[in-house]
Amino acid sequence: MVTDYIVAIYLGTSHLVGMVGKKNSRGALSIVAEEVKESSGCIRRGRIHNVAETAARIKRLVLELQNKLPSLRIEKVYIGIGGQSLRSIDHSEVRTIRPDAFVTEDDIRLLNEQCKSYRLEMSDVLAIAPPVYYLDDKRTANPVGVSCRRIEARYKLVVGQPIIRKSIINSVEQQAGITVAGIIVSPLALAEAILTRNEKELGCAVIDFGAGVTSIVVYKNGHLAYLNVIPLGSDLITRDLTSLRLVETEAERLKITYGNAKPNENQEGSISLDSIDGIGTRKINLSEIDMVVEARTKEIVENVYVRMEENKLTHALGAGVVLVGGGAALKNLQELVRETFKLQEVRYSTIRKGLMEEVGERIADPRYMSAISLLLQGTESCTGPIHRKQEEPAPTPIQQPIETVKEPEPAPEITHEEEEKKSRRSQRRGSIFGGFGKIARGLFDEE
Repeated sequence: MVTDYIVAIYLGTSHLVGMVGKKNSRGALSIVAEEVKESSGCIRRGRIHNVAETAARIKRLVLELQNKLPSLRIEKVYIGIGGQSLRSIDHSEVRTIRPDAFVTEDDIRLLNEQCKSYRLEMSDVLAIAPPVYYLDDKRTANPVGVSCRRIEARYKLVVGQPIIRKSIINSVEQQAGITVAGIIVSPLALAEAILTRNEKELGCAVIDFGAGVTSIVVYKNGHLAYLNVIPLGSDLITRDLTSLRLVETEAERLKITYGNAKPNENQEGSISLDSIDGIGTRKINLSEIDMVVEARTKEIVENVYVRMEENKLTHALGAGVVLVGGGAALKNLQELVRETFKLQEVRYSTIRKGLMEEVGERIADPRYMSAISLLLQGTESCTGPIHRKQEEPAPTPIQQPIETVKEPEPAPEITHEEEEKKSRRSQRRGSIFGGFGKIARGLFDEE
């Protein structure tokens, strides 16, 4: 199905990534526009820390995206979350089936509705993974039409602290003034964009090494088996390197350039840096950098392993482990994970074949991977036409009737004969009225 433009924003500890995409008739996504802004502390451990600053950055991000969309206005956005406190929990719903009856579509619908109405006291349900069905305690892939006495649906709920959702609504809708089309759990979206059906069936883990957190998603037998976010990220490596008398920006650069998760034991050499006073230079041994980077990276990887081992998942990874995220770019991280998990099947992530209409650097860029996965989950159009105010036509002047002033007609010319006749008539009238005046005066005088 062809969709209109979908807009998504990923809230990362190091960067905010905004992206606009469009799906073709096959559902393949093409990227139309993207923008990246540094988080600069407004996001910590994958969660909104400063609501006002996050709102301001999102507003600027959306404005810059909109400038790349002529004649369109961004009306709403999908927001991706992946912060600390996210985890999966088990939840079951049960229905009793009448004797000699079989499971119907209505039974499945009612089970799903019961699950959606489930509430936790201290957590919000942010996502519900498709359940595994058990009919009379036997796992069944397609329960509809099967006769049984009892059906149980076992769900994996992804939950998080209520402040996660509240902060997003407060920052994006109330302060930035942008409607939230949906809140998407980023680790789930990422796994969905990366893993094939066979990998999910065989058992596979997706480990996202972010700046503030590391997320773990495990699929087994085709279903979500585990999700957890641990508060350890690659920013800790940068912070540890500052102990070598480095400012944070310099420590980050050295981590990216020289950092090694599994360095050679006899690493030699040094690098020259500007001295602290900026006048001369100083040297740092590569072995010092390696020691710091290796120690912290081992801690993160071992924490991931322990969480999975506690849930009996380390031996269920028939398709191995997939590495993703900016922290996964660390040299020899793949080798360290292989050694820790005792697995050979450890690969770097790629978007699943057929999901993208294009290929290029943006798809491989770890900064964009999460935002792309959010777009792939989006279903609603997020843009509309710009309503420009039409100029009202100037009022047509009411034409007043034109009043014509008639000039007086010239008096007819009087001939000499007519003038004489007129003079004689006047004289006669004068004599008549004059006589009448004399008679009247005489009458009054006699009285």
